[in-house]
Amino acid sequence: MIIGTAGHIDHGKTALVRALTGVDTDRLPEEKRRGITIDLGFAPLPLDGIGTAGVVDVPGHEDFVRSMLVGASGIDLGLLVIASDEGVMPQTREHLLILQLLQIPRIVVALTKADLVDEEWLSLVRADVESLLRDTELDVAAIVACSARTGKGIAQLRDALTAALSDASPRAIDDLFRLPIDRAFSIRGTGTVVTGTVWSGELATDSLVRVLPADKVARVRRIDQHGAIVDTGRAGARTAVALAGLEVGDVPRGSVLVTDPSWRATTLFEASIALAADVTESISPRTELRLHAGASEVSARVTFASAAADGARLARLQTDSPIVLRGGDRFVLRLPAPLRTVGGGSVIDPYARRRALPRLPARELNDLVASPEARLRFILRSESLRGVPISEASARAGLSPGALSSLRESDRIHVGIHNFFAAEDVQQVMARVQRIIAEFEVHSPLSSGVPARTLRESLHAHEELADISLRELARLGEIELAGPVVRRAGWKPSPTSSDLDLSNHLAHDICAAGREPPSVDELVARYGSSVPAVLHFLERQGRLVQVEPGRYYDRSAVGELIAKLKDAMVPGQAYVPAQLRDILGFSRKYLIPFLEFCDRQGMTERRGQGRVLGQTPGILLDSLSRYS
Repeated sequence: MIIGTAGHIDHGKTALVRALTGVDTDRLPEEKRRGITIDLGFAPLPLDGIGTAGVVDVPGHEDFVRSMLVGASGIDLGLLVIASDEGVMPQTREHLLILQLLQIPRIVVALTKADLVDEEWLSLVRADVESLLRDTELDVAAIVACSARTGKGIAQLRDALTAALSDASPRAIDDLFRLPIDRAFSIRGTGTVVTGTVWSGELATDSLVRVLPADKVARVRRIDQHGAIVDTGRAGARTAVALAGLEVGDVPRGSVLVTDPSWRATTLFEASIALAADVTESISPRTELRLHAGASEVSARVTFASAAADGARLARLQTDSPIVLRGGDRFVLRLPAPLRTVGGGSVIDPYARRRALPRLPARELNDLVASPEARLRFILRSESLRGVPISEASARAGLSPGALSSLRESDRIHVGIHNFFAAEDVQQVMARVQRIIAEFEVHSPLSSGVPARTLRESLHAHEELADISLRELARLGEIELAGPVVRRAGWKPSPTSSDLDLSNHLAHDICAAGREPPSVDELVARYGSSVPAVLHFLERQGRLVQVEPGRYYDRSAVGELIAKLKDAMVPGQAYVPAQLRDILGFSRKYLIPFLEFCDRQGMTERRGQGRVLGQTPGILLDSLSRYS
C-alpha cells in the first residue's frame, strides 16, 4: 500500500513523515539548505495488520507541483497536510484538486502544528477544512490534529491511517506488470537502479523488462522493496529495481518498466476530460497544455467531441512525445501560463485512430470511465471491421488477463484466432454476406453458390471477421458452406427453358466431337454469351469435365481416354509426349492440356521429359458435382 502526502509548502509534511517513520525524506543538499522539499522522498511505514506501507513525501511549493503529481499518481491513500496555524492555503486547494482528478480512493487529513494554536482556533480550522472537503467527492476517513514536534496525535494519526488502509482494495498481482519510474541513479557495484511504485502485476529477479517509450530491453539484476531484497516485486509497494545492460540516461523519469510485449507508447489517445468552468471556452485544439500521467509530463493538445458541454466530455489528445498509457489511467492537465491545474480525465483508448469523435451521453461516458469491458466494446466499435488484437486488448482497455479470458464467453464480443470483434460488426458482415448471395442468385441462377474467394473479396472485411460471420450464418441455418462455394440454405440452380435447350445443344456438340471438343470461345461464337454459365452448370451435373480453362470434354470421352492410358502404359516406365500422342490418337494442341489434366488428377506423374503411370487407383475428376 502507498500513502502520498499533499499540502501547502511549509505545512510540515516532511516533519510529519519523519515523526511517523523515523526517516528524513529530504535527501538533497539543496533541500537541507533551504528547508523545503524539492523532489520526492520515500519512507517505509509499518502498520499493524497492514504490513509495511510506503510513504511518498511530495513538494508543496508551486514551482514543484509537477513533482507532487509524480508522487500522487498510483497512491492508495492521500495524506492531506494542513498546518493548524495557517489553515487552508492556495497549494492546499490545488493539491486537493489533484487528488480528486486522480480519483485517489480515500484521504486522511492531518492538522499539523497543533501545538502552536489553542483549541478554539483548532476548532475553527477543522470547521474550515470540513467545509472545503464537503464540496468534493473524496472519501475522507479522518481528520486528526497532531504535532510532529511534541508527538501529540501521532499515534492517533497512525491508527487512522491503519483503519483507512484496512478497507483498501489490494493492487492486482494477476495483471500485467507496470512500474512508472520516478527516479534513476547509479550505485557502484550494482549499476543502474530505478525506483517507483508497482502499479500492477509482479516482477521476478532475472526476468527481462522493456523500458518504454525508449523500447530498450534489460535484465532485472535485483529487486528491493521497503529496504529488503526480494525475489519478486509485487503491486502496491515502493520498489527499487537494479537493471543490467542500461545506463542511467536510458531510463529518465517518466519511463515505464513493463514485461508484456503488448505494451507500446502512444502520442494519440481518447479520454473523458473535465475542465474547470473558467477555462472551458478558452481551450482550443491549438492550446498547449501540460499533461501529467504517472511519472510522465508531456505537452498535449485537446480536441473535444463537442464545442461546449457541462461536465466531462469525450476528447482526443495529441502529445508532442510518446507516453505510456493504459485504458482507465487518470491524468491531470495544467496550463503552462499562468501555471495552474485546470482539469484532468481518464483514458478511454490509449491507441486511438484519427476519426470523427462521437458525441456520447453522460451515462455512456461514465460507463467507459468505470468499466474496462465497456471500454473494450467502445474500442471495438471505433476500430469497426478491423477488430482489436487479443494480445493488446488487456493493456488497451485496462482489463486483467483473467477478465479478458472471461469475455470469450460474452455474446457481445466475438473471438477470432488473433482478434476480438464487436457483435455489431459481425451482424453487419452477416448482412453483407446475405446481400451478396442474394444478388449472385439473381445474376447467376445456374450457379451452385458464390465462390468463397469471390465472396470474401466482396466483403472488404478482416479475414477472421469474415470467418466468424460465415460460421454464425451457417449455425443459424441461413447459409450452407459447400466446399468452395457459399449459398443460401436450400438453394438449387434454377435453369430456364432456354438454358435447358442450350445445355442440350452444348452437351451434344461436345459429345459428338469426342476427344477433340470445341473450345469455349468457339461455342460462345456459335451460341452466345450464356455459354460459360451453362457449361459450369453441366459440369456440376457431372455431364462434362473441364480439362483446361477454355475446353470441356464429355465425361464418357474422358473415361475412354484414361482407360487407353492405363491399358497402354507399363507401371514405372516413362513415356514422352510423342508416345502418349500415339496412344491417345490426337494432336499436340489437345495432348499437352490433357496430360496436364491427368497430372493434376494423379493419373500420371511427370518425370523429366516424360510421364509415368500415377499411383492413384481411379480418376478423381475435377468436378463440383459433389457440392451441388
